Amino acid sequence: MVAQHGIRGDSASTIAASVEAAIREGRLAAGAPLPTVRELARALRLSPTTVAAAYRWLRVRGLVHAQGRRGTRVSPRPPLPTPALAPAPAHLHDLSLGNPDATLLPPFRRALARAARRPGLYGEPANRPALLAVAARRFEADGLPRGSLAVVGGALDGIERVLQAHLRPGDRVAVEDPGYVAVFDLLGALGLAPEPVAVDETGPVPDDLARALRAGAAAFVLTPRAQNPTGAALDAARARELRRVLGRHPDVLVVEDDHAGPVAGVPALSVCHARVRWAHVHSVSKSLGPDLRLAILAGDATTVARVEGRQSVGTGWVSHLLQDIVLALWSDPATNTCLRRAAEAYTARRDRLLRALAAHGIPAQGRSGLNVWIPVPEEAPVVAALAHEGWAVRAGERYRLRASSAVRITIAALTAAEAERVALAVARSLRPDSRRASA
Repeated sequence: MVAQHGIRGDSASTIAASVEAAIREGRLAAGAPLPTVRELARALRLSPTTVAAAYRWLRVRGLVHAQGRRGTRVSPRPPLPTPALAPAPAHLHDLSLGNPDATLLPPFRRALARAARRPGLYGEPANRPALLAVAARRFEADGLPRGSLAVVGGALDGIERVLQAHLRPGDRVAVEDPGYVAVFDLLGALGLAPEPVAVDETGPVPDDLARALRAGAAAFVLTPRAQNPTGAALDAARARELRRVLGRHPDVLVVEDDHAGPVAGVPALSVCHARVRWAHVHSVSKSLGPDLRLAILAGDATTVARVEGRQSVGTGWVSHLLQDIVLALWSDPATNTCLRRAAEAYTARRDRLLRALAAHGIPAQGRSGLNVWIPVPEEAPVVAALAHEGWAVRAGERYRLRASSAVRITIAALTAAEAERVALAVARSLRPDSRRASA
């Protein structure tokens, strides 16, 4: 294995650089095993201590992770340039990517015309005051906690900056399980350890969150609505329970990822009221369009100041042109009409698929958002069977830490007729005898 992947070096830093190059160049794929410390030390004629130090550095960078008896493996999504996720074959109807329905996004034409202005220059305020004022009114109307506001480059940018503002490598972070793949990958890249918290239809399970916090989690990342992949959403009772659990841990950082916002199909709720360290990240990706790459970050004064301070010595600001487009869209009454229509359409499409699955005796989750989560005994056979019938869906493995097997189906553009066909295909995939009988 050492020769095959070209791992070499005479010090911890050169070994680590060699492994990094092998990952970057594709010689070590995501999930691939690395030699044991003793095997590599013997092959390179170095001490196990030197190799262990190299592996430790790679773990801190999020390039590899330890899996107990399975040894050390390349992370599922290491923080390096890697080939983009392959699109579904052209003959398949793609229900795997999690995109919003482009026909339900507000048109940009009027917003672009209203946003036309002189070029932005250095020295201008990083955040458009008018945009923050509109955001503050929207947050207040939703009953979200009052806090300082800033503009960040999307939900994950905001989450990353908040975590970096308070945590250090090795800290544990409570995360939803099943949960969002990109959050898992982000934690790995930051050298943070995930502590899984079980999720049901109304969000994180309070008793399991309490366990994770007792285990030493320094932060908790949750999705209040449109949870990816399960579609879970907080209700008022669950939000109160979670606030009660979190109240026993006042120093824990709480980060809310409200990526779907007004098109989630359920009201906004928060567990951050009266907390010392908190952040609520409101992205426009699902409601206005993924390419805008913009989110509003609300949080306590210290957290937001740290985020803005780090931003000021890096990217500086989120494009004022993008800020102006979002401001123009949010200021246009036609946008609110469009968002209501999108929320209603997604709810109808989600409910249709859930009803169609239930008619076949198949339980599934999807209380809000763009996805439906279907528990299955084994993921690969179901994904393959659905592909055989013309549907591309996402296996749940990458969304799970300890949770049971499932597949995720994106309903964003699913028609009524398609929902019936997808449900029938799922039923056939779970009952192979029925597939043979109908062949």
